Amino acid sequence: MSLFRALPQVPGCEDRGEQLLQKRTEDYQRQAEISLAGEQLRLRLHNAKLIKDRCHHTFTYPNCFVAKELVDWLIEHKEASERETAVSIMQTFFECSVIHHVCDEHAVFKDAKLFYRFRNDDGTLFPSRQMKIVIRSKRLYEMMISQEDPILQLREQGSERYLRTFRGSEMLDWLVKHGQVAKREDGERLCKAMLEYGIIQHVTGRHYFSDSDLLFQFCINFRRRRKLIEVLNDSSPSMDHTRESPDSPFCLRKLSSELPQGRFVCANELRFQHPPLSKRSSNFCIGTGASYCYPPLKPVMSPPSVLKKPVMIDELLAPDSPYILKTLTVSREGFVSRRS
Repeated sequence: MSLFRALPQVPGCEDRGEQLLQKRTEDYQRQAEISLAGEQLRLRLHNAKLIKDRCHHTFTYPNCFVAKELVDWLIEHKEASERETAVSIMQTFFECSVIHHVCDEHAVFKDAKLFYRFRNDDGTLFPSRQMKIVIRSKRLYEMMISQEDPILQLREQGSERYLRTFRGSEMLDWLVKHGQVAKREDGERLCKAMLEYGIIQHVTGRHYFSDSDLLFQFCINFRRRRKLIEVLNDSSPSMDHTRESPDSPFCLRKLSSELPQGRFVCANELRFQHPPLSKRSSNFCIGTGASYCYPPLKPVMSPPSVLKKPVMIDELLAPDSPYILKTLTVSREGFVSRRS
């Protein structure tokens, strides 16, 4: 079914309807990205101990941060190049009801010694229907990604390749099997809401969600670590594939399936290679009368690890971790293909 078949057949109306739906979807995606970026920032600030109980006069304000200290932290961690940019980032979170002044006495975010708090820390966050769908979608996404045989895969359709794709019928099967919905009709309503809010879409953007073999994909990568400067962009970054590159200065490569589950390549593991062949060597020669000999294998150390500290598999795969799993495949011709 075409997305716009129900629109009146008036010249230009279909194009206008398509533009309006596209604009609404982009607005929904932008709101979701801002909320996800705000939640990632909240967790980072808790970890950095910038969010804590603070006293002013005779009052104690739990789980809050000082605006001026936060601006300093954003610049120190390269999230903003100057204080004005940092204030603009936090003002965006303020306008989207991610943060607020602890007493709601200031209508803007100020670079001053004022206390602000994340609404998710004080119970004043009242999510809209859209945010409830986003939160539920994030939980489902994490479940799908963490499975040994995930239904979200890189698939081809025509000459294009699409990330995080699934077939409509497969999604409904998965939702029912894992107890996320009671019946397929409930799953179909959930997926239609996810499509409405720009969380999923048909790979060509021309079909509603249906219980079929049509190919859909997640538009939002919930595990991607957002750069805070993105919240100042007018357009949603969720469909910008240039943002799929990892923020970490390294990639993790999973070993073959024969190895124990959860094991990754260790940078300091030994590998072996033959030294160059040499004539008239006293080492064991292969074959009678051979003119070249193979000396014993010598261990060769891999490059030093880029990990600053030992990391457990649970930490690597945690939703709020700074690590991103990527697989690089290098062909004989030297071409590199990347797969999430």
